[in-house]
Amino acid sequence: MDIPRIIIAALRGGAGKTILSIGIIAAWTDLGKRVAPFKKGPDYIDAGWLALAAGRPCYNLDTFMIKEDQVLNSFLSHSINRDIAVIEGNRGLYDGIDVEGSTSTAELAKLLKTPVVLCIDCTKTTRTMAAVVSGCMQFDPDVKIKGVILNRIAGPRHENILSKSIEHYCGISVLGAVPKLGKQNFPERHMGLVPMPEHGWAKDSIAAASQTASQYLDLTAIEKIANQAAKSTINSPSRRLSEPEASNEQRETRIQQPAPRIGIIKDSAFQFYYPENIEALISLGAKVVFISPFSDSTIPPVDALYIGGGFPEHMQKNWLKRLHSNSN
Repeated sequence: MDIPRIIIAALRGGAGKTILSIGIIAAWTDLGKRVAPFKKGPDYIDAGWLALAAGRPCYNLDTFMIKEDQVLNSFLSHSINRDIAVIEGNRGLYDGIDVEGSTSTAELAKLLKTPVVLCIDCTKTTRTMAAVVSGCMQFDPDVKIKGVILNRIAGPRHENILSKSIEHYCGISVLGAVPKLGKQNFPERHMGLVPMPEHGWAKDSIAAASQTASQYLDLTAIEKIANQAAKSTINSPSRRLSEPEASNEQRETRIQQPAPRIGIIKDSAFQFYYPENIEALISLGAKVVFISPFSDSTIPPVDALYIGGGFPEHMQKNWLKRLHSNSN
């Protein structure tokens, strides 16, 4: 399949690639493009924000927990009928679990034949960033770094020195320069961003990210890089794994018995779920019932409970609020 696609990567965690990925996806979605969002997993929090920006589920491409055939199949199947795919990397571009960089964003870029746009935090540095970007390009020539986004720029002079240095020494384009933003639309906690379901003004934050991307990034140039990637055809996996296949015994049981009801505890406290897992239950004939301890006083009749992770302190805060409101 020939899919326009791009990976937004960085030199390290906390460099700003998540907010830029959200902004790019939201800006293109606002322009009417059908964007397929992906996250180099495993990840729940960033994926939630990317999904909200695109208006559709975000799927993890996790080369540690999932075989390459399954990663390929997930990317191909979830990019069907989309105009463009945006993949947010994780940590630094070459960071992995071993000295070979296995499971890194760079290895995913090679697997999916996808060009990389590198987001760099330019705080208190200028010409040195050209050496850093050049090093990343030479470290593994099979990883195609096609452009750079400058983040946390101090001003026009800072941007000018950085842009000229990178374009002169690295031979790639600077695709945008984002200043240090005074207003914090994406507060952080624990593992990164505050999860989207806990963020009361999440849609406002998405709108702000879209405006930032439209104002400071060359979205046309980024799209051109993504479109050029479509010329590199991704080979279909050797076996299709789009949904679990039921055995004959399972099919007979399904005919004889009513569909099992699976209760899923899901709200702002219990929110860590991969959409693939829920979709797998549905594809095998289960009826899914979503339950929230915050709004539901009882558990409806179900055959099993699926309880995902989250942040328990948020649950405690909400329960305290409910107790306080009830006492009043």
